[in-house]
Amino acid sequence: MAALSTLILLLCAAKDVMPSSPHWKPTWPSYRVPVILPQSTLNLDRPQFDAEARLEVVSPCGPACHKSSPLPTYEEVKNYLSYETLYANGSLTETEVGIYILSSDGDGSRGRARTKRQIYGYDSRFSIFGKDFLLNYPFSTSVKLSTGCTGTLVAEKHVLTAAHCIHDGKSYVKGAQKLRVGFLKPKQKDGSKGSNITNSAMPEKMKFQWIRVKRTHVPKGWIKGNANDIGMDYDYALLELKKPHKRKFMKIGVSPPARHLPGGRIHFSGYDNDRPGNLVYRFCDVKDETYDLLYQQCDAQPGASGSGVYVRMWKRQNHKWERKIIGIFSGHQWVDMNGTPQDFNVAVRITPLKYAQICYWIKGNYLDCREG
Repeated sequence: MAALSTLILLLCAAKDVMPSSPHWKPTWPSYRVPVILPQSTLNLDRPQFDAEARLEVVSPCGPACHKSSPLPTYEEVKNYLSYETLYANGSLTETEVGIYILSSDGDGSRGRARTKRQIYGYDSRFSIFGKDFLLNYPFSTSVKLSTGCTGTLVAEKHVLTAAHCIHDGKSYVKGAQKLRVGFLKPKQKDGSKGSNITNSAMPEKMKFQWIRVKRTHVPKGWIKGNANDIGMDYDYALLELKKPHKRKFMKIGVSPPARHLPGGRIHFSGYDNDRPGNLVYRFCDVKDETYDLLYQQCDAQPGASGSGVYVRMWKRQNHKWERKIIGIFSGHQWVDMNGTPQDFNVAVRITPLKYAQICYWIKGNYLDCREG
């Protein structure tokens, strides 16, 4: 097992070494991405859609708990990365996968719900008003799910979100069969041209335009048990829309180590339920990390779950700055650290394996998913 773990880490190591030059730019590393391909697909019974939608997931298993968890075996990893596909007509399939370049993904850890506290001291969230901001990149990539969560546009017809917005670990949530994605747009003015009201005191009235979801992919690592009992390592899902959204989207990328992030900081925007109708942006420092999770204290409330966590770094090949999604905001963890209660908000990192899986879901061709 030790030899396998070493091979796993070597195969997924970054090709680029971060330079120590004083003029260094935070640069996207290039990763050796494994190949994940479907092996067989089985038709399953139609789901009941009887679970209550939860806008957050909580777990008391913190960084030390996750770091001490044993590495999964190769067969366990294949099982976790196998996935269910839910179609708009209610049919359901399960697909087994093969991994052709070995990598590692952390095992889920057990935990129990305890708290909803997700604001740390002074509330540092910013509500985004006015179509000049809401309809411009990167804020325009944030969308609202009809189950109450947030998602992020990652391709012409695809939205990345948290798995718990669709499935509670045991069953699909009510509304998952008729799942819709909402795009914030300005309301049409009544007849007259009206006045310009895009300032923060009188924000322009906005509304959601909805597009139905054609199919949804959820990894088996999330479905294999109750969500609170398996940790948050696989709390992600991909939605395919019935038609293109025609907006600029944000690419996904493999999550670099926290020490390589610009300022050690992450960003995300979501539809927090304590500010209905508002898109809420925030940024904060990463406090800790495991192979699969980022621990931070970004202020957030339920509804922001599923938001794409992103950073902006230099893309050496294209000679330009580029934002990429490196994680998915999942929920809350209350942990005991050396006898002192400590709480974090948690994001699921996009590891090389998860990148290969999500990219294949989007593109359907592993040759287009070789560089993370």
